[in-house]
Amino acid sequence: MSTVLLTSSLLPVPHGFATRAGGVSEGPFASLNLGFSTGDERARVEENLRRLATAAGASLGALCRVSQVHGDRVLEARAEEGSEALRPTEGEADGLWTQTPGTWVAVGTADCVPVLLVDPDKRRVAAVHSGWRGTDAEISTRAVEILVARGTRPERLLAAVGPAIQRCCYEVSDDLGQRFVTRFGDEVVERRAGRPHLDLSRAVRLSLLRAGLKPAHVDVLQACTACEPERFFSHRRDAGKTGRHLSHVLHRF
Repeated sequence: MSTVLLTSSLLPVPHGFATRAGGVSEGPFASLNLGFSTGDERARVEENLRRLATAAGASLGALCRVSQVHGDRVLEARAEEGSEALRPTEGEADGLWTQTPGTWVAVGTADCVPVLLVDPDKRRVAAVHSGWRGTDAEISTRAVEILVARGTRPERLLAAVGPAIQRCCYEVSDDLGQRFVTRFGDEVVERRAGRPHLDLSRAVRLSLLRAGLKPAHVDVLQACTACEPERFFSHRRDAGKTGRHLSHVLHRF
């Protein structure tokens, strides 16, 4: 089976949200597991990353990643095309941006929200990992602020919000639900059978709009990672024993 990437028609540069199809991993990591910290065999993850690079049309050595810590730090990445050796992570953060041609930035998820940003004018791209902690800290806003500080106009930014756990499957505590209602409004929490269910993707979208993006410039892919075991890894559904997706965007204008 070939590697399957989901894309947004809004973004004008090569990008993709990986599914679990097209890799060599087995068992709970079958098949395109792209995370080294899952318990999968390293050699299989490396082969999966090579397959992702082929599908992305990019050199593996130009892939930049971070050690994700559920915070709001966003780093700049610079990696030239050419090398086929996988780079070490750029440091502890939950977002990366670049203006270096040939560099591609990526974040790993297995229920959290991946966000890809493109500035078509200044030719910059960014990838953001936004779990509930990162969303509460508005990491997407931080990423936009970093780009704006370098001359990006927020109203020109384009964003794609990728597959994540949706509110149908994301039951949270009353305290966390109220925390998000206070920060983002009633629309991000729905009560089902008396329990709060969090719409994390909607909260991320609201963060992006608050940061100055136009509503028409934010594309939210509605796929639920927890609902579709044949397509997606899900940390919650699989009780932590599962693979990781990578969502990437390539600086190639």
